[in-house]
Amino acid sequence: MAPSPSPTMTVPVLSQPFAESSRGWIVVAAAFAITFVGFGSAYSFSAFMAPLAAEFGGSRASISLVFSFAGFLYFGLGAISGPLADHWGARRFAIAAMALLAAGLMLAGCARSLGEVSLAYGLGVGGGIGLAYVPVLAAVQRWFVARRALASGIAVSGIGVGTLVVAPLAALSVEQFGWRPTFWILGVGAAIVGVGMALLVRDAPRDATANAHDRDASLRTMVLTPTFLRLYLACLACGLGTFIPFVHLVPYAQDHGMTASGAAALIALIGAGSTAGRFLLGGVADRIGRDRFLVATYIAMALSMGLWVSASSSIGLIIFAVFYGIFYGGWVAVLPSVVADRFGTAKLSGVIGLLYTSVAIGTLVGPVAAGLLFDATQSYHLAIVACLGANLMAAAIAAFDNFRSSPGPDLPNMSTTVDS
Repeated sequence: MAPSPSPTMTVPVLSQPFAESSRGWIVVAAAFAITFVGFGSAYSFSAFMAPLAAEFGGSRASISLVFSFAGFLYFGLGAISGPLADHWGARRFAIAAMALLAAGLMLAGCARSLGEVSLAYGLGVGGGIGLAYVPVLAAVQRWFVARRALASGIAVSGIGVGTLVVAPLAALSVEQFGWRPTFWILGVGAAIVGVGMALLVRDAPRDATANAHDRDASLRTMVLTPTFLRLYLACLACGLGTFIPFVHLVPYAQDHGMTASGAAALIALIGAGSTAGRFLLGGVADRIGRDRFLVATYIAMALSMGLWVSASSSIGLIIFAVFYGIFYGGWVAVLPSVVADRFGTAKLSGVIGLLYTSVAIGTLVGPVAAGLLFDATQSYHLAIVACLGANLMAAAIAAFDNFRSSPGPDLPNMSTTVDS
């Protein structure tokens, strides 16, 4: 079994002079802002489903395709932006990405058809997040070792805070001003906050956290290992259901008697739980073992789907939203750190980017499949149960990977002990 991180862990010698410095925490703050703007805009999409359907017509499956297309891009593009950022640096990708995000949101507000919304929102939001997320997240990993999951958790907690803040504000704005001005408001915010904070992104001293093997191993060698394949399959299984609540929870809640604003508040609760999970559970993962904690998050997300499918009131949906958010946030926080533990940091953007194509596939397929199942059965029951089973499968694969993995050709060989 791969050694689990503990309060005393091994780190590369060259990482010690700069690891966890003030510069690293500035990068964490920049990553927080970028994920806040990007994912806050993305996860507010539920607020636009009803007005888009009223404006352009279409089934829930067709409206869901707009989000799924964007989701596919913002995880799938990491396979391109990640390896390129390993060579060119994360900062330029972050700046370009936030500009693209802002343009896409504003163009979506000018759309004359659902196809134009899908193109503008998909390429803008999906492309913007896809160009920024993996490079910026990998940049954070390179600045930290002992507190890697904690730093990662704080950085990606921008996703949760963005969901908590942007989703209800977007819903309120849609009610007060309409969906077109709301897209413009989000776009202007992305231009000001996103681009401004992207200027603060900095890469750690090149290869400082890489040992000799880490530097020499090719990206192709790393992604052809059994460890990568197992991580990929686990993420694919989880990804099929991960974003279904962000697309379908609001219409589900409205179908069960909640108001539009009350249903939108459930997305905010997922964001609140996710924020708590990222802040609190990253540090827990550092102490009990990031690999073990990854398995626990898959199991917990499966249990949360059980809460959703059995919920018969708004209270039940509230409990689901908070519980799901906490462990979804923990999963997002710990996964990049597990990848860094397994493969080192020299090719980290590339490895994470290719790994996240699994989530891209799940994001493209999952919400649309859930919409098709609803259109066919007028119920979300089968879709939610399928999510439960997929997360249990992910947990089983990750647990098997922990059992099979050991230091070897596909794992960095750490050599120096430092107390965290």
